[in-house]
Amino acid sequence: MKSISLMYHDVMEEPAPGGTVPRRVTPYSLGYKHFRNHLESIGRTPAVSTIQGRRQWTREIPIFLTFDDGELSAYTHSAAALEDHGWRGHFFVTTNWIGQPGFLNRDQILELRNRGHVIGSHSCSHPERMSHLSESELVKEWSVSREILGEILSEQVRVASVPAGFYSRKVGKAAATAGIEVLFTSEPTTEISTEDGCLILGRYCIQGHMPARSSGEIANGLLWPRLSQSLIWQTKKAIKGMAGERYFTFRSTLLTLLKRQK
Repeated sequence: MKSISLMYHDVMEEPAPGGTVPRRVTPYSLGYKHFRNHLESIGRTPAVSTIQGRRQWTREIPIFLTFDDGELSAYTHSAAALEDHGWRGHFFVTTNWIGQPGFLNRDQILELRNRGHVIGSHSCSHPERMSHLSESELVKEWSVSREILGEILSEQVRVASVPAGFYSRKVGKAAATAGIEVLFTSEPTTEISTEDGCLILGRYCIQGHMPARSSGEIANGLLWPRLSQSLIWQTKKAIKGMAGERYFTFRSTLLTLLKRQK
């Protein structure tokens, strides 16, 4: 069983001619026109669907489009662009950020769900190193975020994604314990595994510098774009292992500076 999942984040408004270029918040930010070009490169393929309609796979490999963090652009830009293609996406919400400036509020989350999009958990607090939390802390992150979203949507939320890419089997087991049935990671792979009955799906990350054809090449199964992401992923894992705490200190400092610039 396989799937191809693409991971996006925020989609930014682009300036009018002569206007100020918006500050890029993170390396994952895409301009709105650029994002729409990415969607065009995927094409109008019926394989784009949501996990709720694909719990049973056939020979066709499904394509899932996902968006992390629960930023406001999910409501103002991303969802409508998907709908223009007849698609629906997966929007993963960090529940501690609901209603904060730049992030979705409760009414917007509910409206996205009513429009057919999947709403899932991205934890409560977006831990920088989720795989280093204790089992009880992990279960709390998943359980409380599920409860908050479930209260907003009046339905059980059973889909989630791992913040910051720090997945481990312990993270997957805690998700299963908390009632999550499908968990998206950041590992670039089409392979699907299970952890205590919870489906574990990898994702290919789309960053702002990538040409629009990148999404289409990955979605349409080209080997090299997927292989290159896998090689980069493995290299980063090795660097993290060698650098130890210094890597995470640098990363945390950089993310703090980027957030201040938002």
